[in-house]
Amino acid sequence: MGDGLGDKVKGKAQELGGKVQEEAGEATGDADTQARGEANQAEGKMGQAKGNIKDAAGSVRDNVKDAVDNITS
Repeated sequence: MGDGLGDKVKGKAQELGGKVQEEAGEATGDADTQARGEANQAEGKMGQAKGNIKDAAGSVRDNVKDAVDNITS
């Protein structure tokens, strides 16, 4: 497990950066900056989901390996 940690960290950083960007756009009335911030938040959340999927796949792989090892021993 842990294969997805990097994706989750990068995703969270992108999400937080997007939130700052969105709020800066909102504060200055810059709709383009606000929209880019929202898009970055969405991409960050997708990166975190990718990390979660990698971790889940690793868990499944480990469980299958353990089951096979139990059968063959």
